[in-house]
Amino acid sequence: MLPTGPHIPVRRLASGSRTVGELFRRRAELSRHKPAIYEKQNGRWLATSWGAFYDHARSVAGGLARAGIERGDRIAILGRTSAPWATQDMGAQLFGAVSLGIYPNQPPDAIRYILEHAEVKVIFVDGEDELRRVLLAAAGLERLERIVPWTQALYDTSKHRDARVTSPAEFAGEPWSHEQVAAAQDALLPSDTAILIYTSGTTGPPKGAMVAHANVLAVLSAQSDDLQLFEDDLSLNFLPMAHAAERVFGFYARISSGVTTAYASRMGAVLNELLEVQPTLFGSVPRVFEKAYAKLQAELEKKPLAVRRAFAAAVAIGKLALPHLLANRPLPVHLRLPYAAAHRVVFRRIREAFGGRVRWFVTGAAPIAPEILELFWMAGLPIFEAYGMTESTVVTHMNLPGRTKLGTVGRAASCLDCRIAADGEVLVRGPFVFKGYLGNEQATRETVVDGWLHTGDVGTIDADGYLRITDRKKHLIITAGGKNLSPANIENAIKNQSPLISQVHAHGDRRPYVSALIAPSPVETLEFGVKLGIVTPAEFKERERELLDNPAGRTVALEQALARVVLRPELVARMRDAVHAGNRNLASVEHVRRFLILDRDFSQERGELTPTLKLKRKVIETAYAAAFDRLYRETGFAIDT
Repeated sequence: MLPTGPHIPVRRLASGSRTVGELFRRRAELSRHKPAIYEKQNGRWLATSWGAFYDHARSVAGGLARAGIERGDRIAILGRTSAPWATQDMGAQLFGAVSLGIYPNQPPDAIRYILEHAEVKVIFVDGEDELRRVLLAAAGLERLERIVPWTQALYDTSKHRDARVTSPAEFAGEPWSHEQVAAAQDALLPSDTAILIYTSGTTGPPKGAMVAHANVLAVLSAQSDDLQLFEDDLSLNFLPMAHAAERVFGFYARISSGVTTAYASRMGAVLNELLEVQPTLFGSVPRVFEKAYAKLQAELEKKPLAVRRAFAAAVAIGKLALPHLLANRPLPVHLRLPYAAAHRVVFRRIREAFGGRVRWFVTGAAPIAPEILELFWMAGLPIFEAYGMTESTVVTHMNLPGRTKLGTVGRAASCLDCRIAADGEVLVRGPFVFKGYLGNEQATRETVVDGWLHTGDVGTIDADGYLRITDRKKHLIITAGGKNLSPANIENAIKNQSPLISQVHAHGDRRPYVSALIAPSPVETLEFGVKLGIVTPAEFKERERELLDNPAGRTVALEQALARVVLRPELVARMRDAVHAGNRNLASVEHVRRFLILDRDFSQERGELTPTLKLKRKVIETAYAAAFDRLYRETGFAIDT
């Protein structure tokens, strides 16, 4: 466990700040000697104080000034979520520039699109591979003036490759003075653009959402005191900083509250580092919780019958306790001892897998299956679902302690209006709504009409004001019989029925019934192959090690190994059982009647997943059009209904 501070409520600073840079300056003054960031170096977690963090950012601001950058110019950052990313971002904010993030591992053409569209002047780049991509992307871009590697060593080996490659020492020298920072912040207006967030582009080229200082500070000022924070709280962060949720609701919110973060050294190390850091707060996309749930289910399958029965008994007790846990009220007397026993025998182990100290999780960006939410709540690990989008500065709705309804995303922030349009679309109005899309007035006019943000999501609001999201409006399946179906609802019903399943893509628009593609979960499927004797233990260990180092990686060796397993009758039977089980939780018209098992998982490299691991439906529908046609010609695995 890493040291942080006393167990007293934090003092949030957003409501008294005009700009993001001013918010940072005030935090540094108030918490100068308190740790802001922990990072792992040579096996040790080393702290950076708020004061040192601020001073490093002032050096970046000084470097931007010496480079001739002007207020409002765009500064890009491409790299892993880490202290350098945070420092470069806040240096840009102190200077008065507009900062934007680019997701790691993007192809050069995607990087080039953003650099050109945003007219980026300076880009900070982490790592040899990312620098190679940036140099390819930057060819011929005249407005890009500086390409800055994060390390001097990378600069030394790369400075000959492009005249614009600049030493990071130029942004680590003489810091801007406090007076220069103050003058730059005074020159900004709250309505000025603070950050550009490029949408993940699930249906087309990404759009640059202009988010104002006032938007960010309105969101942070509206954070509910019901989610109480303390000076000794500690978060573990690993999601990409290019994503609006991590940037605003994670990073900038920590500046407002003064909560300390530990940055995971890499994605594959998160589970181990949870045990080292022992965070009290944890935010993530649903995929992480789905993976944890699948791993638990896979481990449970290996246990003796007595252990599986003990788990089932604990879950039965947990279900009785769940309404009281959700309402944040004491358990009735008759449940206290049974629940304590269930916690001691079963639920405690789930808590310990996340470090043992987590008080609550926050998740959003995609639906999460009810059975996952229920299990975590039973284990004393509340997951609060939130809802929002880049264009609403991340969060408009959220479940809160004592005010949680599973299956909903909570109620709207008190400063917002929310209503449902005649066609079911969720509309939002208020100070969180962004300025518009950079260089795309038509898209802005189509998205914000008379002050109402058209979210593109379909949902309902119950009598208590809780919002339930059905799906994206453009994703709804309209069957040949005219029925409107939510693919996300169908996919979630099936996806978590077996740890062998990574992703499900439901299909059925203008078709007589629903079919699906099932992508195998790499580690669990290969482990199943070991049991069948078609994957050697040594091969499994090698592929597992590759995935730990790069969880999103899809090597040729991995795909070849998976291909040997997925068509085995034993695995097909397991998948058919999962689809049957999922169908039992769906209306008849939603049932998946036929399916195909892919010989690999979906991947970012093939453009099938966004950087936040959401399915790119249009890409998948196009890539697998012939496969879907074959499914309706009776060549897939059929499900009796």
